[in-house]
Amino acid sequence: MAQVVLQQLVKTYPAADRNPAFTAVKGIDLTILDGEFMVLVGPSGCGKSTTLRMIAGLEEVTNGRIVIGDRLVNDLHPKDRDIAMVFQNYALYPHMTVRENMSFGLRLQGLPKAEIEQRVNEASQLLGLESMLDRKPKALSGGQRQRVAVGRAIVRKPKVFLFDEPLSNLDAKMRVVMRTEIAKLHDRIGATMIYVTHDQVEAMTMGDRICVMRDGEIQQVADPLNLYSQPANAYVAGFIGSPPMNLLHGRLQTIEGRVCFIAGQEDGAGLVISLGGKIETIARAHTNREVLFGFRPEDCGVVAGPTTIPLKVIVEHTEPMGAETYLHFSVNTTSLVARQRADHAFVIGQPQTLHLDLSRAHLFARETGVALA
Repeated sequence: MAQVVLQQLVKTYPAADRNPAFTAVKGIDLTILDGEFMVLVGPSGCGKSTTLRMIAGLEEVTNGRIVIGDRLVNDLHPKDRDIAMVFQNYALYPHMTVRENMSFGLRLQGLPKAEIEQRVNEASQLLGLESMLDRKPKALSGGQRQRVAVGRAIVRKPKVFLFDEPLSNLDAKMRVVMRTEIAKLHDRIGATMIYVTHDQVEAMTMGDRICVMRDGEIQQVADPLNLYSQPANAYVAGFIGSPPMNLLHGRLQTIEGRVCFIAGQEDGAGLVISLGGKIETIARAHTNREVLFGFRPEDCGVVAGPTTIPLKVIVEHTEPMGAETYLHFSVNTTSLVARQRADHAFVIGQPQTLHLDLSRAHLFARETGVALA
């Protein structure tokens, strides 16, 4: 195992075929701890896969440093970096059996047959592949093929495992199964793992820490709970969570001694939320300022509490999800969503009183999106 350190890492693609030069990764700094499961998450084009490929040695570094363990690896060939990569498309040899696929890299290294067999048997037991070692990939399901690809990485016993969206080709049910298996595998072998995905649910359920990226830059690095409850900016707040955080544009003003959030014209004139508690303390330092007011769907419900305020809303749509229901509603002209228990009935088009928990609300600077504190 090994720590991975990225220092001022930059990747710029030069101009070509009338396309201007493009910087995909913009001077990021990131430390992945020894034995940590780090998830890089963000939308397409944010630079997460490019970062992973630079760590693997599949992309040349434009500027900056990559240190794995105690070695600077910028100029090392991928095979010399002591890493193993699992790709989205499995990359299995169709003419080889599972056993042959898993042992292929070891045979190229010239390891003794007994050691190769031992490593393959250990990995197959970890992944539940013992009964499939003599099958070829065409006789396996998508999930089984992905486990073979993971097994091929495990037998190498690398310092670092790299996963590039490995579950994207699987159906929804198999993705749930495989993300649990990969998380359990990390717990068992304790290896350093770096996992790239665009799926924030995967990120939240698998990572020890999560690095949220956007436009080649890091937005926030935190454990899943802190990332969810204390987003550094409005982008992270809106990206992490399903459904995402509700965000209202407006202004902070003092009315009769109380600091209030007043929604902007585009969000429906007349919406006034009188703030209290911790969020009022924060807001007092930013009165007469344009802000974003945010709250999670689960923090607005039918039950009142000591830190809630009432909101009069109109029910627009409901999404039954089994144990819970997503309630889409409007406040003036702004559409929002709340997560409710499924045993409460709602009538579309009818007024409803919901209770917003101010103790769990957030304020962000409108011009920069940075969380106010």
